[in-house]
Amino acid sequence: MVISLQRDRKKKKKGAKRIYSPTKMKILLLLQAGVALSFAGTLPKQFRILGELADEWKDVERTYLSRIIREFYTDRLVSMTENEDGTITAVLTEKGKKRVITFNFSRMEVKVPEVWDGLWHMVIFDIPEKYKTARLSLRDKLLALGFFQCQKSVYIHPFSCADEVDFISNFFEVGRYVRYGVMTHITNEAELLLRFNLKKPI
Repeated sequence: MVISLQRDRKKKKKGAKRIYSPTKMKILLLLQAGVALSFAGTLPKQFRILGELADEWKDVERTYLSRIIREFYTDRLVSMTENEDGTITAVLTEKGKKRVITFNFSRMEVKVPEVWDGLWHMVIFDIPEKYKTARLSLRDKLLALGFFQCQKSVYIHPFSCADEVDFISNFFEVGRYVRYGVMTHITNEAELLLRFNLKKPI
């Protein structure tokens, strides 16, 4: 199967295009998970999907897969990385990674590590009143993610969540008013340990 990848020279409308197709979502999620999709050829010439696809890709129709990869490349959701053997692998761009997070926005959750490292992750913000709706939406999302509100605009979480906080603060267009930090110690820590049912690592 041969596909041609070309940059879109048309002017783009502001804002990301929404993706409703479950198959498109699956393709981006597989790329995010590091499931390789390789091609033969050299940019910007035509590409041919190599040999037999891995099991994860087999249920995606080959022609459709080629078209979607071309579309993602045009939208700069994926880039092409050349391998030592001359093949080229599709890789998610930062824009593509953020789009993946968008898919799961309503179900977003902070990943719980097997062992807690004892660090506290803090979000603070001072959002102007004219962005009240965005401020309330951000607050609600932080609480939904399991943050503990220790002061009016100060939220604490025991697990790493910088990417999630960065995304949601920018999603609500108040990123410049939001700060994220990591602490090794906080006063009245016993309250937090009880709140999150954790024990301080020795």
